[in-house]
Amino acid sequence: MDAALAAKLDDVVAAFDDTLANLADPEVLSDQDRYRDMARRHSELKPITEAYQSYMAADTELAEAREMRQAESDAEMVTYLDELIEEKATEVGEFEQKLRLMLVPKDPNDQKDVIVEIRSAAGGDEAALWAGDLYEMYSRYADRHGWTVEPINVSFSDTGGLKDATFAVKGDGAYSRFKYEAGPHRVQRVPKTESQGRIHTSVATVAVLPEAEAVEVDIHENDLDIEVFRSSGPGGQSVNTTDSAVRITHKPTGLVVSCQDEKSQLQNKTKAMRVLRARLLQQQLSAQAGERASERRSQVGTGERSEKIRTYNFKENRITDHRIGETVHNLPEVLAGDLDHLHDALMADDQARKLAEGVEAAAG
Repeated sequence: MDAALAAKLDDVVAAFDDTLANLADPEVLSDQDRYRDMARRHSELKPITEAYQSYMAADTELAEAREMRQAESDAEMVTYLDELIEEKATEVGEFEQKLRLMLVPKDPNDQKDVIVEIRSAAGGDEAALWAGDLYEMYSRYADRHGWTVEPINVSFSDTGGLKDATFAVKGDGAYSRFKYEAGPHRVQRVPKTESQGRIHTSVATVAVLPEAEAVEVDIHENDLDIEVFRSSGPGGQSVNTTDSAVRITHKPTGLVVSCQDEKSQLQNKTKAMRVLRARLLQQQLSAQAGERASERRSQVGTGERSEKIRTYNFKENRITDHRIGETVHNLPEVLAGDLDHLHDALMADDQARKLAEGVEAAAG
């Protein structure tokens, strides 16, 4: 193990020991916020500390076996020690790789709830039907993980498809997985309305935003233009006799959010404000990263057919994730919410790239 990695791990152990001391401190115990933060930090550092301890134990055993091998003359014992050295060297290498991955910086938003926005894009009625299929897929995926789906604003097309939908997914680690769904999703299939069996290509876009706490985004009431109107269903017909739907415009940024799913104007306003906070937080994060456009815009793209992060081909029962070149042939299972294989591959690729960037930075 190189000195830089060892120094980082020593710092982790020192920080872990510090959390142990703080968790036993009466002042921390009496402060719920400090105690919660310290407990979270403790749980983050514990697996790294334990893995480092296992690494050091294996490295010590390797050094002892090598020392014994140098002094050993018995042939049978030499064979045993050679096998032990090979075993421990492999173990040490595996622990070192594991530790490097564990030190890869984590996305601070990974444990947050998310707000997901789906919109039909290129493809007319078929794009709206496809957007509805994606909505169902994500609902089933959330259910598999024990997460809760909360509709915020859902707008249907005249043909029964989905023009757009905004919904929250609540549960530990929701953002860590859903963030890989952000972008244009392209479908290639024969629409139900196609009489000649021709394959059409359509696109629906997905934006995934970490849900923001009120303290993370400073919103002034004077910066908001709030309108109320009557909720409407497919075809524009009124589904409510009162002005309960809410549209909020954030004047400094021009962001517009609307919500009409709840019967109460106050409930709709509360939900709309959640979406607004999430979008503003994403803008802040994008600005901090030095990006010219907001992360939400980069996720959604223009919605053209040529743009895509993933293609779903019904005729060939094929799904291809273009970001990593991963292709699977289990389209019905994926549409039923089985996204874990794709997400695991994307997470592994993400970790590998971050690890490579860390190695390059250290070498530089």
